[in-house]
Amino acid sequence: MGRVLRVDLWKEKVYIEPLPPENILRMWLGGRGLGVYYMLKEVNPRVDPLSPENKAIVATGPITGVAGIPASGRWCSVTKSPLTNTIHDAQSGGKFGPELKVAGFDLVIIEGKAEKPVYLWIHDGKAELRDARHLWGKDTHATTDGIIEEMTPVIGRDDAKHIKVACIGPAGERLVKFANIINDKSRAAGRGGHGAVWGSKNFKAIAVRGHMKPPIAKEEVFKETVIKSMDLIKKSPVTSEGLPKYGTAVLVNIINAHGIFPTRNFQTGVFTEAEKISGETIAREIMDWEKYREEICWGCPIGCARYTRINKPPFTGEGGGPEYETVWALGAQTGTSDLAAVSKANYLCNELGLDTITMGHVIGTFLELVEKGKIPPEKLRGLKAEWGNGEVLVELVWRTAYRSGIGDDLAEGALRLATKYGAPELAMVVRGQELPAYDPRGVQGHGLAYATSNRGGCHLRAYLISPEVLGIPVKADRFETKGKGRLVKEMQDAFATIDSMIVCKFVTFAYYVDVLAEQVSAVTGWNITPEEFYKIGERIYNAERAFNVLSFGDGEEYDTLPKRLLEEPMPEGPAKGHVVRLKEMLPEYYEARGWIKGRPTRAKLEELGLNWLADRLEEEGLLPG
Repeated sequence: MGRVLRVDLWKEKVYIEPLPPENILRMWLGGRGLGVYYMLKEVNPRVDPLSPENKAIVATGPITGVAGIPASGRWCSVTKSPLTNTIHDAQSGGKFGPELKVAGFDLVIIEGKAEKPVYLWIHDGKAELRDARHLWGKDTHATTDGIIEEMTPVIGRDDAKHIKVACIGPAGERLVKFANIINDKSRAAGRGGHGAVWGSKNFKAIAVRGHMKPPIAKEEVFKETVIKSMDLIKKSPVTSEGLPKYGTAVLVNIINAHGIFPTRNFQTGVFTEAEKISGETIAREIMDWEKYREEICWGCPIGCARYTRINKPPFTGEGGGPEYETVWALGAQTGTSDLAAVSKANYLCNELGLDTITMGHVIGTFLELVEKGKIPPEKLRGLKAEWGNGEVLVELVWRTAYRSGIGDDLAEGALRLATKYGAPELAMVVRGQELPAYDPRGVQGHGLAYATSNRGGCHLRAYLISPEVLGIPVKADRFETKGKGRLVKEMQDAFATIDSMIVCKFVTFAYYVDVLAEQVSAVTGWNITPEEFYKIGERIYNAERAFNVLSFGDGEEYDTLPKRLLEEPMPEGPAKGHVVRLKEMLPEYYEARGWIKGRPTRAKLEELGLNWLADRLEEEGLLPG
């Protein structure tokens, strides 16, 4: 296979192109890596993210859809984010990614803007744009069902049952800056507003169906690495017991017990009612075990997926999730312990196309603004906006998606919201993106990972929770700063490559770079060593930072955290008295990266084979030193 589908929305035409040469593919792999490569080559980093000149890239990786490789059912979206103005990738699971791969394409590049709403239909190596005016305004569930129904007479009922759809909902159409692309009804290419980029282009959905089989270069080696990988997953208590039984929300009680479960907009790290929204409670009270198997991502032996159901009014509903980050954002962050309300808000976010992390986080920011008297009463339209009010939580999801009343302000994200109402210090963000479900005052390395994340506040650029809390692969002192700079850099590089393969990061609870490098080598035929695996990730990370430097002058001043986390000690719990000691860690991090003041040097870029990017930065006067 190895093909690119270019979608020109101005002309409403599609073109098929070959992938770049093998030497380029080996440098970037696919997914996140190939996405930033194309963005640097084809998009002006200073472009308005919601203008037609921005591009939206849908990418698979060399491992996507390869049967046998655990948790290889993923895809990613790459674009310039309207929330952060950074280069931004959003990873998603489910079954859409493998279906795109077997439909014959590794990469879809969407450019321009259509005159009227359209969607893209891909079927066994062929593609066409179709009218989506009848779908515009519909939620993600209705859109998915409508496309499948529409294509059933075209390819037959039996085949149409296997169509997979990625689409936007009303939030994306209304350019909510944290609108998601939703696939398989409950999986999200989340954070950063990728759905808004699609909406700005009048682009509603991609529907795919295919029957091709991804090639494997070394069959015997491939079989051996699959056996090894599966054995390690079965031996890990995290991947064989914790995640399958309780899902990602198994972390709720663990993180709360460490005093780093952000509560009421990071005012504390202890939520006294955490048990009510924990993975254990979800499994016991609202889990639909009959539909559970259907929700599991393609090719995943772990099965962390949840399918839940609320039967009691006023929050009746059902759907995928809620996941750990969602439970935190819509729960502790807003002071809400009503699991039914949290679940209903989650279902609505999936249907309307909203990022659950940012949605809950923004509501928490809003509630603190109300608490501090920053929001005029007339803006509330009678809302009893207070911590823990489940009805307000659900109502604000609706208002945000449709930009109704105060929802129009929430739709801009936490930083713009807090700035508008005179309290930007209440926005717990990095590079404009809201921080997720771990208060870094009790996990120093994780705080550094937040501060240096190229896409803005994110826990998955480098998941220091693994060594600092879970002790995987080895235990690291969570309050120590020494050595964290090098550790964060190493994990950022490894995860950048993982996001380009693409596989789920949960496999790293069972095995790491050595096994992952074997998997890539077996499928591609290249001899990727662990050293090269890290180097690929380092190249990607430097390229992303260079994009940001070209976009808005990214560098040292942006490698920071909200003042609250740097200066206000944790008020209670096991992390009491701690702040993030960022200044102790940044020099070691920059030294490990070979950066000066948060920017890549010519020497570093040339070492990574990015001479052309060094020249570009120099022409703009943006090289340090």
